Amino acid sequence: MATPEQDATIAFLASPAAFGGAAPVQRIDTHFSVVTIAGDRVLKLKRALINDLLDYGTPARRRQACMDELAVNRRSAPGLYRDVLAVTREQNGELALGGKGEAIDWVVLMRRFDENGLYRDLAQQDRLTATLVDGAADAVARLHDVAEATPDHGGLEDMRWIVEGNVAALEEAGGKQVDAATAAALARASRDALARHGDLLEQRRREGMTRRCHGDLHLGNICLVEGVPTLFDAIEFNDCIACCDLLYDLAFLVMDLWARGHRSHANRVLNRYLWRTADWQGLPLLPLFLSCRAAIRAKTSLWAAQVQESPEAAGEQHRQARSYLDLALACLQRPAPALLTLGGLSGTGKTTLAMTLAEERPGIPGALVVRSDVLRKQLAGVPFEEPLPRGNYTREASAAVYHRLEAVVARGLDAGLSVIADAVFLRNEEREAIAAVARRAECPFAAFWLEAPQATLRDRVEERRRDASDADAEVVDLQARQDPGNLAWPRLDTRQGPQAVAEDARKAL
Repeated sequence: MATPEQDATIAFLASPAAFGGAAPVQRIDTHFSVVTIAGDRVLKLKRALINDLLDYGTPARRRQACMDELAVNRRSAPGLYRDVLAVTREQNGELALGGKGEAIDWVVLMRRFDENGLYRDLAQQDRLTATLVDGAADAVARLHDVAEATPDHGGLEDMRWIVEGNVAALEEAGGKQVDAATAAALARASRDALARHGDLLEQRRREGMTRRCHGDLHLGNICLVEGVPTLFDAIEFNDCIACCDLLYDLAFLVMDLWARGHRSHANRVLNRYLWRTADWQGLPLLPLFLSCRAAIRAKTSLWAAQVQESPEAAGEQHRQARSYLDLALACLQRPAPALLTLGGLSGTGKTTLAMTLAEERPGIPGALVVRSDVLRKQLAGVPFEEPLPRGNYTREASAAVYHRLEAVVARGLDAGLSVIADAVFLRNEEREAIAAVARRAECPFAAFWLEAPQATLRDRVEERRRDASDADAEVVDLQARQDPGNLAWPRLDTRQGPQAVAEDARKAL
């Protein structure tokens, strides 16, 4: 609740006077803030709150929180976050914004963005495209690249704090708003996962993979600013929330997409991010991270139900809590992983098929797509869409790429994730080696050889733009002259459309 002094401040900020006479003024209330909007200006006031998450109890603390919010959000949204302004009491007793009187409170000044570009609304309206999803994943990777390492946060003890907080809230509601048996099963599975992966959590904390991240990376905190996917409203008030493992930060976005039924997008975000960052090391932690994010949503849905004015609204929040609880448990109940391998000359459509099938493979959020073209760029230390000179395509360089491919696929399978391996696999030994990875992992293995007329392949590769593959028509001709040897993999004719090819693959699988 606001103090009596803040009541007057809020009334002022919700008036046209705070915006130089502009009208009308829109007001949005959240748990922690009051936001007022008019024209292209947004004013965000911190409520005078003190709880176990934050301390906004004095104007000085609220000013520091505003400064912190400005700093953390300018990393990813410099065009939205403009300034921190004082609310002042002038000599005549009236309030002003940035006046000459005594500062009684502080606000963050932001630039208004087009609400039609909010990712949450785009998802609800089925207007969230693959291009927009790629842009969001790239924005997360860029933020993580510049984020400050926080070795005092994000390891085993911080994850234990998160897990136990979820367990306590869900156990309290068990048998009333949520199923007690499901809550108990989640508690056991979460604690087991912590015990198995504590060493990896600590290793990543020591090695700089826990950083000052966004902390609240759901679809409601991503928007389009002049057509550019932009992350905003990062957590500034609690280091235990904001400073976390990089994959735990990403997991909120992946989970949010999956929970909303956008499974292809959830899978795409994860794969695109891994192609950008090469963070294959953290894969064993992904099920726990996704589960914790879903459990947090279950917990906050229960909290939200308590403040609803109507029984219908409270019932909807309880329904959401049960759904998120089921998802949290499902994330930890991993089905047996499987390896699907797609080979064929450049231009046969391996990656298109891989991305189509990935969301359908066992587990949440579907399969990893491990592309030799991406790994080649990662080994060279360049972004995956940046072209490489021919010198990076020697026999020795390609052997290193396939060796890396086998290692990454094995890492994914060992983490309990299904994997789709995408490479040319033109040589017998390459095909035998990837099959051996599945045998060592004791998992099901399937493979397809994709093919199409050489003229079609030439046309396809020449039409590519900003792709990880550097293959052109000359490369296709070179590949076509090579003998693939004893090619026993089932063949898929990709002259038909991508959906028809995918259907043929599903039937064969």
